[in-house]
Amino acid sequence: MPRRKRKMIRWEDYLSVKKQRRVDEAYAFGRYIPMSVYKARKVTDQILGYSFDDTYRLLEFMPYRACYPICRLFESISSNANHNKGFQKRHLVIVKAEVKKGVNMKKLKPRARGRSSLIKRPTCHINMIIRDKSRFEDFNKWMLTLSIKDQRTAVFGMQYERFVITEPKKDPKRKIKKKGA
Repeated sequence: MPRRKRKMIRWEDYLSVKKQRRVDEAYAFGRYIPMSVYKARKVTDQILGYSFDDTYRLLEFMPYRACYPICRLFESISSNANHNKGFQKRHLVIVKAEVKKGVNMKKLKPRARGRSSLIKRPTCHINMIIRDKSRFEDFNKWMLTLSIKDQRTAVFGMQYERFVITEPKKDPKRKIKKKGA
């Protein structure tokens, strides 16, 4: 008789604080990219959930014009994650890639008889979030050994102890004293 695969609860939702960044995530925002929202969404929907190597390969060989700025943004976010947080690129996975409408750039094109016509160039904003999947790997393996009831008990106990997986909020009023000044 084949062994049943163990289920695991979504513990991330219980241990994260809303509107705060997670410890195992890196962010990048591309603003005022001169292309239509629909063209950019066509690409971002296809790369969602892939690892670093697969995403890079997909973006290199897709035949769309929107791939180039998204590829540059992806290179930027992976380099930031590697440099700032010490994540290895092979463990990175795209968790969120959302495209929002930006402002329309307007130009005037000269026409016949001294008239002009308006040209509207749409822009978009692309927000990407990548996650290091190896960060909580040991914890996930341990959670799989437990039953669903024990998993909930463990997560609620951690929640009671105020254990969170989000970064602490930075206080803008707090001033940092420099040494030697």
